[in-house]
Amino acid sequence: MLAEDLMLLLIDETDGRVLAGSTEVENALAGAVLLDLVNGGHVGFGPDGRKLQALSGSGDPFLHQALSRLDKPSKPQRAVERLRRNVRNDVMQRLADRGVLRLEKKKVLGLFPTTSWVIIDPGPSATVRNEVGAVLQGRAEPDARTGALISLVYAVKSVHKVVAGDRRELNARAKTISQGNWAGAAVKGALEAVQAAVMAGITASVSAATMSAGSSGSS
Repeated sequence: MLAEDLMLLLIDETDGRVLAGSTEVENALAGAVLLDLVNGGHVGFGPDGRKLQALSGSGDPFLHQALSRLDKPSKPQRAVERLRRNVRNDVMQRLADRGVLRLEKKKVLGLFPTTSWVIIDPGPSATVRNEVGAVLQGRAEPDARTGALISLVYAVKSVHKVVAGDRRELNARAKTISQGNWAGAAVKGALEAVQAAVMAGITASVSAATMSAGSSGSS
């Protein structure tokens, strides 16, 4: 599943840290779920060509639950927003059920309880990282899967964290791929929605931080 592959790309292989901000990751994962639904023929654009709607059910419990949130036609960005709730934990749990991740509990400074996900089976992570790396480094051409993954990682500004190499060159390649013609109209619409949602989240975070700083300075 695309959302699982994306999560594996965004987890640090050594310490389990997530390599992008919480809001950005949630938007990107929700977008990946939407792309899984589109690619599976479960969601598509309606007659107006502007709103996505459910087309068929899914036997996968995770995707079935996601479909239940798209109970009426929605613009792609709104669909991403509806799919965002709990998506990170749900995807992590799927990976844990596969034996790829494990939830570890520990205490910071011996006092404060915290939890983190740790990769216990590095195989799936290494596979998807190598496939994405081959495309970003120009050793392979993007297909629907790698193109979507690269576009999503590029949207959350984490390409250089996922693949080793010159940051400028990797980002330039990722930008070209994200604008490529490997995706159909529905997938393109979903990807554009993810990018819009991520940018909206970043703008909101910056605005909130600015307002907070202003309030602190005036007090």
